Amino acid sequence: MSDARQLDRLRWRCRRGMLELDLLLERFVDRELARLGADEQRALERLLDLPDDELLDYCYRRARPADPALAALVDRIAG
Repeated sequence: MSDARQLDRLRWRCRRGMLELDLLLERFVDRELARLGADEQRALERLLDLPDDELLDYCYRRARPADPALAALVDRIAG
């Protein structure tokens, strides 16, 4: 898959069912998506596989992912 198609796919997956997540992820996508390396893109894919409520808890720092790669990405998303 081409890099542009991969980024478009990730951008699409960042659309969630919660306004709060949509706003956080949209800001992150606009600011950071094009700069993510391959490992970070894979981490983002894993993060986006999580249920909305769990992802929101991570982004609002009510919980922390055990996986260091996910934790670093959440830190970037939450700003």
